[in-house]
Amino acid sequence: MTLIRTALTVLAILGLAGCSALSSLTDATTPLEAFELRAPADPIRVGGSVRRDLVIETPTAGGALDTDRIMIRPGPFQAQYLPGARWTDTAPVMLQNLMLRAFEDTNALRYVGRRPLGGTGDYVLISDLTDFQAELDPTGQGVTTRLRMTVRLVRESDASVIGSRTIQTTAQVASTDTLAIVQGFDQATGMALQDLTAWTLRLIGLRIAN
Repeated sequence: MTLIRTALTVLAILGLAGCSALSSLTDATTPLEAFELRAPADPIRVGGSVRRDLVIETPTAGGALDTDRIMIRPGPFQAQYLPGARWTDTAPVMLQNLMLRAFEDTNALRYVGRRPLGGTGDYVLISDLTDFQAELDPTGQGVTTRLRMTVRLVRESDASVIGSRTIQTTAQVASTDTLAIVQGFDQATGMALQDLTAWTLRLIGLRIAN
């Protein structure tokens, strides 16, 4: 009788382990909802255009940011990811694409793009992404989305840095809902792109109209 009870107990434990493994497998294979940010709807307007080429390098980023997962920080020393959601690409690549679009929409330069194979541009924009996260309010009542990156504009002919600065933007979000947080990222990123575009074009020698 004792042997029977022992066998039943082992079978029950194995059954629970199997259910747990199946649940984990199901969670792992469930596709995450993908989100994509937008370039600013109101592009920077400039007075005229110049026959200059601008190459935009992919931003560098630490391992926690070099991913397609949406980072959240419950506290200053914690890094987690929003469950069930991701970006359509890694954060650095997505931001590079948004920079390209923002500069292209100004119609101020002859060429804007990634570095062509074996080629160079007149200028190259180099950036380091240090913050791109949603920070939870300690009271749990809201969220602050934050973007921070250091940028340098380099003249390729002599490899000289003609300008560098840190761009930081934030947006307040009243809800912890996933869509609301993504909209906060969109707002903070849009402000950063406007700032970056205007600053870069001024350094190149263009007059900003708006």
